[in-house]
Amino acid sequence: MTEGWEFWSIAVIGVLITGISKSGFAGGIGVITVPLLALQIGPLRAAALMLPLLIIMDILSVRAWWGKQVKALLWLLLPPAAVGIGIGYLLFDYLNDQILRMILGWMSILFGLWGLLKGMKLGRFTSPWVGRVCGGVAGFTSFLAHAGGPPLNFYLIPQQLPREKFLATAVLFLASINLMKLVPYIALGQINSDNLVIGIVLAPIAWLGVKLGLKIQHLLNDVLFYRIILVLLMLVGIKLITDAI
Repeated sequence: MTEGWEFWSIAVIGVLITGISKSGFAGGIGVITVPLLALQIGPLRAAALMLPLLIIMDILSVRAWWGKQVKALLWLLLPPAAVGIGIGYLLFDYLNDQILRMILGWMSILFGLWGLLKGMKLGRFTSPWVGRVCGGVAGFTSFLAHAGGPPLNFYLIPQQLPREKFLATAVLFLASINLMKLVPYIALGQINSDNLVIGIVLAPIAWLGVKLGLKIQHLLNDVLFYRIILVLLMLVGIKLITDAI
């Protein structure tokens, strides 16, 4: 490993934020980690480096939330997500990452603003077809940059689920698509020994982030929790847009 202190500083902060986000805030702002790491090692390696760490976080998060997920929503979301991952794999060499980040960024900002201004009365987005589209987009964006959280939250937040069911469903969905991504990532040669060694070194930070996320979310009431999710979506959107410019 030849990475300098700048890489390790960003990696530790990014992995900690991702762990907190995954276990306590439904993916939220954890999407910024790949763009941050990409500043040091490039987007492809950054995404490949994060995948094993995300799976470690998923194992810890799934253990905490298992049994509280809404199975009907997972059955609705996961098949189109698998299609989205497949499309990402087939188009891997041809995709324009900047355009994708711009679209996803504006969607996140507009949805966050609308949710806050309307008091989160978002019932019109509960249609199963909206869920299928969001699931497919989440699989596609997750394959490219582990950015499945915003499209997923676009559909889950209007469901007005109790907080535990919301988090459990999000955690199970993101964990499932990360496992799906493992096969095409290996086929594309994105998983190698160097990345795995770095992942092992950062694994304790991932564990700490997950534990902190579980602790923090218990301190919030439901209204404040959903407002934080919406604000995080907006921050993620700003980050995605600035990366695309």
